[in-house]
Amino acid sequence: MFGKIKNYAMRKVMERQLKDVPEDQKEMIMTMVEKDPALFEKIAKELQAEMKQNGNNQTKAAMKVLPKYQKEIMAIMTPEMKEKLIKAQMGHQGQFNPNGTIRK
Repeated sequence: MFGKIKNYAMRKVMERQLKDVPEDQKEMIMTMVEKDPALFEKIAKELQAEMKQNGNNQTKAAMKVLPKYQKEIMAIMTPEMKEKLIKAQMGHQGQFNPNGTIRK
């Protein structure tokens, strides 16, 4: 019983934290957290410790902590999630128009 309550509370907190994230990315994150909540709880604790210990902001702490868990995160991603991630990363690199200019 408490597991469902905990999951509901965690989902609501995450929705609040991810309010500015695009809907498709938000759903991807929520799905991964639901698949392996223990992993993300461990990551969150390590992020908090990093921010507290070294005075890092959230972004710097994430850049230091998340690479340690890259394999585990990729393992719980579905093939569709991986494809979206690759497309998103390619989009940041820019794509070329037929005339050689970069699309924005």
